[in-house]
Amino acid sequence: MRLIAPSILAAEKNKLKEEIRLAELSGADYLHVDIMDGKFVPETTWDFSFYQKIRSFNPLFHDVHIMVEKPWIVGPLFAKAGADNVTFHLEACQDEKQVRETISLIKKEGAKASISIKPNTPIEDVFPYLDDVYLVLVMSVEPGLGGQKFIPSSLKKIEGLKKRKGDKEFPLIEVDGGINEETGPACFASGADILVSGSYLFSHPDFKKRLEGLKG
Repeated sequence: MRLIAPSILAAEKNKLKEEIRLAELSGADYLHVDIMDGKFVPETTWDFSFYQKIRSFNPLFHDVHIMVEKPWIVGPLFAKAGADNVTFHLEACQDEKQVRETISLIKKEGAKASISIKPNTPIEDVFPYLDDVYLVLVMSVEPGLGGQKFIPSSLKKIEGLKKRKGDKEFPLIEVDGGINEETGPACFASGADILVSGSYLFSHPDFKKRLEGLKG
């Protein structure tokens, strides 16, 4: 499986509707929406009410990545607002019980639930939850800022997760951070299913050509 999820964090904010439409017409599989609270990560992005507007005019599968404190509260809100998948950070939870509670609450509101880990978190930390989540998001940069360089050790994490997952269809393996014409194919070769790409796509005049190039 080779899916591309353009990240609207890199889109031009003054013409967001047009940028999202561009992603859709160019063949994007998912739309990746980053939600940051300025606490779990330093930056802030769209709030809940603004996300509802985005959801209202776009039919793509919405892959919402919440980089927030208290994901057990925030996650269900975005699920209820129409997110197809809500990915929260393992590091935002205090223990396994809280992780499982967050997964359950997101699913209860009708969305798929997924887990993300930062670059310094061992991939083995997500293994207890693989049967309960839709995807695992491997952050190949530090979460919170766009345009960072890909961390090469992320490939080993992808390989480790792919090996543990075996022949099972789920969870899908998603990678976010520093994805381009070199790192994207390397991630797919290592076992990734979904690539999140922001500035590499939105900063280029031929969005569609780059997106198709990532798919290979």
